Amino acid sequence: MAQNNSTKKILGVAFALCIVCSVIVSTAAVALRPLQQLNQELDRKTNILNVANLYESGMDVEAAFREVTPRVVNLQTGQYSDQHDPETWDGFESRRDPAASRTLSGERDPAGLTRVENYVTVYLVGNPDDPEQIILPIRGQGLWGLMRGFLSVEGDGNTIVGITYYEHAETPGLGAEVNNPRWQAQWEGKQVFDDAGDLTPAIRVAKGSGSNEHEVDGLSGATLTSNGVTNMLQFWLSPEGFGEYLAKFRSGVSQDEVESADVELEAQGA
Repeated sequence: MAQNNSTKKILGVAFALCIVCSVIVSTAAVALRPLQQLNQELDRKTNILNVANLYESGMDVEAAFREVTPRVVNLQTGQYSDQHDPETWDGFESRRDPAASRTLSGERDPAGLTRVENYVTVYLVGNPDDPEQIILPIRGQGLWGLMRGFLSVEGDGNTIVGITYYEHAETPGLGAEVNNPRWQAQWEGKQVFDDAGDLTPAIRVAKGSGSNEHEVDGLSGATLTSNGVTNMLQFWLSPEGFGEYLAKFRSGVSQDEVESADVELEAQGA
């Protein structure tokens, strides 16, 4: 019995048990990875449909998403790009690549991003040449960390349809109210810009009650989260973000017409 209770034997059994458990956990992680990726993709599509007011409980998300067309936008030109596959391109991950992103600082970085990717996937509802809605990914710093979500605007490039957040670490009952349907409902119909020629977004979260078409009510007891929402919209809807892209819709000229005109000008210059 003394040999069975020896320190050497106990450590050997413990080590063997750790190895067995590690193999089981690793095998389960690898086996479940495809299912996790499938669920993440389904959640992304559900959030996109939700911000466009197209989601209904129990609906076939994949079937409904066929009405949505992903396109990759070059943020620096505001034009579509064929350089990346919109079905697989992950702009958020590409921000880590210096060749595919740019550094932000000071007044150019109100959302606290530090780096931003050059190419971003947007989602068009309806006819992609004349979309009913344009769904834009947005992100920025809140009180406790990065907040990620989607903003949907109508085909005029100015009128907001909805906003939603699928990732944040804000305080329950305070900053986490960004996901309260009653607060989100205020955004519908709000105007991003003051006029057609302005590239500076006017939309913001008010300090208190919103008093005009560019304001929504502030989150009670969550000033820093409210500021974070304003700051990320100020960035993503400015020329640093989607400002140039949205300006083309606000001008009433389709993306295809703009790109065709650019090609013609290049040919004339040649």
